Amino acid sequence: MTRVTTATRDRDEPETVTTTASHHLSPAFPGRAPWGTASKLRAWQEGALNRYLEKQPRDFLAVATPGAGKTTFALTLASWLLHHHVVQQVTVVAPTEHLKKQWAEAAARIGIRLDPEYSAGPLSKDYHGIAVTYAGVGVRPMLHRNRCEQRKTLVILDEIHHAGDSKSWGEACLEAFDPATRRLTLTGTPFRSDTNPIPFVTYEEGNDGIRRSSADYTYGYGNALGDGVVRPVIFLSYSGNMRWRTKAGDEIAARLGEPMTKDAISQAWRTALDARGDWMPNVLRAADQRLTEVRKGIPDAGGLVIASDQDSARAYAKLIREITGTKATLVLSDDTGASKNIDTFSANDDRWMVAVRMVSEGVDVPRLAVGVYATTISTPLFFAQAVGRFVRSRRRGETASVFLPTIPYLLGFANEMEVERDHVLDKPKKQGEEDPYAESEKEMDEANKLEDEDLAEDEQMSFEALESDAVFDRVLYDGAEFGMQAHPGSEEEQDYLGIPGLLEPDQVQMLLQKRQSRQIAHSRRKPDAEADLLELPADRRPVVSHKELLELRKSLNTMVGAYVHQSGKPHGVIHTELRRVCGGPPSAEATAGQLRERIKKVQEWATRMR
Repeated sequence: MTRVTTATRDRDEPETVTTTASHHLSPAFPGRAPWGTASKLRAWQEGALNRYLEKQPRDFLAVATPGAGKTTFALTLASWLLHHHVVQQVTVVAPTEHLKKQWAEAAARIGIRLDPEYSAGPLSKDYHGIAVTYAGVGVRPMLHRNRCEQRKTLVILDEIHHAGDSKSWGEACLEAFDPATRRLTLTGTPFRSDTNPIPFVTYEEGNDGIRRSSADYTYGYGNALGDGVVRPVIFLSYSGNMRWRTKAGDEIAARLGEPMTKDAISQAWRTALDARGDWMPNVLRAADQRLTEVRKGIPDAGGLVIASDQDSARAYAKLIREITGTKATLVLSDDTGASKNIDTFSANDDRWMVAVRMVSEGVDVPRLAVGVYATTISTPLFFAQAVGRFVRSRRRGETASVFLPTIPYLLGFANEMEVERDHVLDKPKKQGEEDPYAESEKEMDEANKLEDEDLAEDEQMSFEALESDAVFDRVLYDGAEFGMQAHPGSEEEQDYLGIPGLLEPDQVQMLLQKRQSRQIAHSRRKPDAEADLLELPADRRPVVSHKELLELRKSLNTMVGAYVHQSGKPHGVIHTELRRVCGGPPSAEATAGQLRERIKKVQEWATRMR
């Protein structure tokens, strides 16, 4: 037995442990350990391995932030279990076809041969096991159960939360792998917005009576950032004016970041992402400038645009070609060559890749350093997975940059990068932590039912994007916000796009503070007449919440109700008159500024009648 002392350890880890986990592995594995890691295993991987070997449990849940190296940990453990004859074969279950092939390739590098094409029947003796997808297990659970019953099996369930994606998948995993000798479950994002229990995960009841997932080892983004294992992420947020037409024929104008109803936020967001407007071209141009700056320190750095759908992805790829003069790699989920395109992009030094969803989780392209979040998917689970594509560190000082629309809950997710979450059971979805509108949605529905102009749901949801523009809004980093609004192409915007791509985390913070101070000083020297954008730094310009919008709408309806008694006019007539005088859409879709203007106007009317 060999005594191993880790170079860096968690506070609750013992100084030394006894293990032979990686004594027979190739010295080159993992191939290129970044700065701050042990010679073969990173400190957290060593710590998780030691904890497993101390307890030797049948089930073990490891939660590690995307980019931390869950695959390396799992395969090292698999190697140890095979070498010591605890198990005779390995089954890896992955979310996608591409990922199961990626697992097989990673396993081959340390001498574990997995068949990623296995479908049925006896496995060739050339292999130590198989790599399959959750969907594949769902189709033939008894096949995998029989394999587990015939030979002692280690099952590695990658991104285990996917087993809760469908009831049939969860049931299939339970049926297939119940006889397994050992089960290792992995995830970088252990939370879901529903309350479906995840197979083979332990839930513990808290003092509040709510059961939450309990991990055997957790290595969060904050710890990984401190260890130099992942990159710090700089979020660059862009606002702008949006205009669209509803199914009812109303033309609505709103500014990203203004408080709006849930439907109006969705429509403004989709308007921004429309490739025919000006918002996307300006943001892509800014992101490409940022990529150019990053490539000064990281020559092969790549960019990724995450699109909502295939039509948008194709349109963004065309815009990138027009902006950069070079072709972007396009990855579409129904394209038979999608997996090959990802591998090709990972190996070359092309600038941009555009993809729909499939690159959001688990796909390993370490050179990705700049991202554009051009999708309307608004769950914290997807957001964390998407940002996880950019945080994998290869050398000390690398930074990641992600461009976002100024959507309040996206900025909230960005500011909570270091928050560790568990999967929650027993909590009704409408009150869930993952629904950014849960607490006030019921109140908002009630406010909408007040004697205001009622719009049918289908009229609010259907729309046609008309035009959009982009405004640099703010930078979010390490839970703080920096910057003042600036036009695309302005000196102020270039200041933030030009931050070096190789910096220590504390240097990023210092540079952002200096740039904001310089921007404030510059704005003070300008005449007021030239201040056509909001002249407040980001930390004094918070994005107004959905609750604050609710209060404004309640105030308006209260004022209108009071004016009803003074004027004798019906509610609907007063609201219509306010729209005619002040402009803008019905109150259900009005911005904060429009609501404040109407409140001021109805107060003015009421004063005149006294």
